[in-house]
Amino acid sequence: MFVVDTYDVIVIGAGHAGCEAALASARLGARTLMATLNLDNIALMPCNPAVGGPGKSHLVREIDALGGEMGINTDKTCLQMRMLNTGKGPAVYSLRAQSDKKLYQLTMTKTLENQENLDVKQLMITDLLVEDGKVTGVRTELGEVYRASCVVLATGTYLKGKIIIGECAYSGGPIGQRSAEDLSGSLIQAGLKLMRFKTGTPARVDRRTLRTQEMKVQEGDTDGHAFSFLSERKNRNKECCWLTFTNEETHRIIRDNLDRAPMCNGMIQGIGPRYCPSIESKIVRFADKKRHQLFIEPEGEMTEEMYVQGMSTSLPIDVQYEFLRTIPGLEDVKIMRPGYAIEYDCLDPTQLMPSLETKKISGLFSAGQANGTSGYEEAAAQGLIAGINAARKVQGKEAFILTRSEAYIGVLIDDLVTKGTNEPYRMMTSRSEYRLILRQDNADLRLTQKGYNLGLVTQERYDLFVQKKQAIEAGLKALKQLSVTPTKANQEKLQSIGTAPIHTGLTAYDLLRRNEVTYDKLRTIFPLEPLAADVCEEIEIMVKYEGYISRQLEQVEKMNRLEQKLMPEDIVYADIDTLSGEARQKLDQIRPRSLGQASRISGVSPADITALLIVLEQRQREDKKHVSN
Repeated sequence: MFVVDTYDVIVIGAGHAGCEAALASARLGARTLMATLNLDNIALMPCNPAVGGPGKSHLVREIDALGGEMGINTDKTCLQMRMLNTGKGPAVYSLRAQSDKKLYQLTMTKTLENQENLDVKQLMITDLLVEDGKVTGVRTELGEVYRASCVVLATGTYLKGKIIIGECAYSGGPIGQRSAEDLSGSLIQAGLKLMRFKTGTPARVDRRTLRTQEMKVQEGDTDGHAFSFLSERKNRNKECCWLTFTNEETHRIIRDNLDRAPMCNGMIQGIGPRYCPSIESKIVRFADKKRHQLFIEPEGEMTEEMYVQGMSTSLPIDVQYEFLRTIPGLEDVKIMRPGYAIEYDCLDPTQLMPSLETKKISGLFSAGQANGTSGYEEAAAQGLIAGINAARKVQGKEAFILTRSEAYIGVLIDDLVTKGTNEPYRMMTSRSEYRLILRQDNADLRLTQKGYNLGLVTQERYDLFVQKKQAIEAGLKALKQLSVTPTKANQEKLQSIGTAPIHTGLTAYDLLRRNEVTYDKLRTIFPLEPLAADVCEEIEIMVKYEGYISRQLEQVEKMNRLEQKLMPEDIVYADIDTLSGEARQKLDQIRPRSLGQASRISGVSPADITALLIVLEQRQREDKKHVSN
């Protein structure tokens, strides 16, 4: 056995999960190795080079608040930024950025290569080394052995990856990469259960063959935006995108060729994503729709490749050409890379604890698409948590776990480990029952202190956070202290900013509750200090939605009572006769951390929760007796 080196933590994979895991582990002082199939494809964006969007932007902001890298890297490499859902409430505002694909990779690679405590190596991992139920390291295809106390699986779609285009199928990872053919077998041998999922991408087309004048221009926002709380809010737009639509002719061609579609003829066995379906699936599932929107988006400043968002397909190449050329603006299109489907192995996430450590193998963590999720943002969020907890385990510290009421990251992980998934999981704002308090704008207020306590947040970031927090507190205090009486002069001032007169004395805080009133408007008529844009935004949301936020906080408090009731590690659910048969089975499988988590398991009824509560109370009484004796 050729042992090359010994590390605290080894991260297998260098996608978005692997990058965050490796950086978090190294920054927390653990000697870390990141192993990747190809050093040229670190932080690869094999699908759309875009970050954020509904639900996903919340994850990016939370990653950033905890000291992660995705938000910073996105701001550095942005081609266009837009704030989505602005016609709705702030809970669902979602920032989205189109990134320069290659620049994103190069910038993240530089960050990783220059990170203290981190080695980056090109390795094909074939075997997970396990002794007495504990991970001890990995073995490569060249026979090299690397020892470690903890290993993080961040394998993305590379585990037994299979590319499918029409009748053509071959082993491989995204965009012509190698697949990891042997590691799946090693995981199964170690006692882990794997699933088979599928995802895919659209064709990449040549910008020079597009008739962009026949499409609708989609400009970025001119307002200043940033994903990272460290970045300056500014206009980052360098490129524009275009909007076009499929039509009935497009749909006819696809319907006529469904017998050649791998998703219909049995070639694809894996389960695909519900919320990012192929165009074939859209045509079948939404047969009454006469058109589907497509966004034509740039892949980078130094390439002519354009991404056809909304047109994922695995149809044969001749069919791809035929239906693409029916779309306005794409009549002369040339394909630079065909659309394809990819099947891959992943873990059943119910085998994981909320720390993302596997229940069966001590020291083995898993993150990203390896856990059955889809999306760069979901992957990065899990990678961050897995990296944190791997380092903390090495250091003998308690696992870091975020609850559903603290972060979208908490919702994501709890959904995976408690409910599992039978399809690629995607984060959406609707998955959070506390989304009014888990907004993208307040991620730093919710999580920066936690990141600082962990040791991930730098002093620079923490000082900026404290300054912002103090500015918010001072701004709220000033609003509450500023009295406005119904004098003629004040009525005229209020009229000048387009709001109704007052009949009794109010505070500026009360006036800010009005929909049409903003802090900046109030400042034009009353003596209030100018505030930074992010401080102003936070104050306005806190004031205008105060009642709703208070009610949601009450809900959180009620749920926290259940979350604080921890389940004993030695509890034998099979022995609790008052539980239903299904509940006993599910509880034994999931091994919930708390009564709150138990209540979210499918098949566990309110009656079962009552039965568990009685068992916990009986145990507490017995423990008190033992103590008194």
